Amino acid sequence: MEKSHAKSRLNWLRAAVLGANDGIVSMAGLVVGVAGATQSASAILTAGVAGLVAGAFSMAVGEYVSVSTQRDAEKAYIAKEKIELANNPEAELEELAEMYVQKGLSNKTAKLVADELTQKDVLAAHLEIEFGLSEEDLTNAWHAAWASAISFTAGGLIPVLAIVLPPASVRVPVTFGAVAIALLITGNISAKLSGSGRKKAMFRVLFGGIIAMIATYVVGRLFGVAGV
Repeated sequence: MEKSHAKSRLNWLRAAVLGANDGIVSMAGLVVGVAGATQSASAILTAGVAGLVAGAFSMAVGEYVSVSTQRDAEKAYIAKEKIELANNPEAELEELAEMYVQKGLSNKTAKLVADELTQKDVLAAHLEIEFGLSEEDLTNAWHAAWASAISFTAGGLIPVLAIVLPPASVRVPVTFGAVAIALLITGNISAKLSGSGRKKAMFRVLFGGIIAMIATYVVGRLFGVAGV
C-alpha cells in the first residue's frame, strides 16, 4: 500500500511540474506576442489574465476527462477480475502462479507465493501483478483537475508578472530572462523525478520555451506593424 501511495504521489508531482511548465511556455508565448504588437500595458495584462483563466480551465477540464476515463477503465478491470475470481478461482490461482514464474520464480516458489497471497487478499494480489492497481488507490479526477489548474496558473503567472511590472523598454528582455530561469528550474525538477540527465532536460525545455517566445514575438511585431 505504501508503495502504491508513493507511486501515486510521484505521478501527481510529475503532472504538477508538467502543468507548471505548460503554463510558463503558453503564457510566455501569449504575452510576448501581444507585447510585440502593442506597448499598452492594459492590453498585455488583459490578454495575460484571459489566457491564464482560459488555460487553467482548459487544463482542468482536459485532465478531468482524461483521468475519469482512466478511472473508469480501472474500475472495469477490478469488476472483471472479481467476476473471474468468483467463477473460476482455481484457474485464477494457476494464472497468478504462472505470472510469478514469468517474473523469475521457480514453479514451487511461485505456487507457494500465489497460495499465500490468495489467502491474504486474492483480489489485491491479482490487481497488483496484472494491472499494477490497488483498489484503495484509484486515480481521482477532481484532484487531477485542481492540480493541473493550479500548477498551470502558478507557472503562467511568472511571464505575466514579468511583462507587466517592468518599464516598457525592458519588458520583453525581462520576460525572456524570467521565463528562462523558470524553465531551467522546472527542467531540473523534471529530470530529478524521471532520473534522466539534468542538462539535457533543462536544455530541452529552455530551447522550446525560447523558440516559442521568439516566434510569437515576431508574429506580434508583424501584425502590430501591419495594423499601424
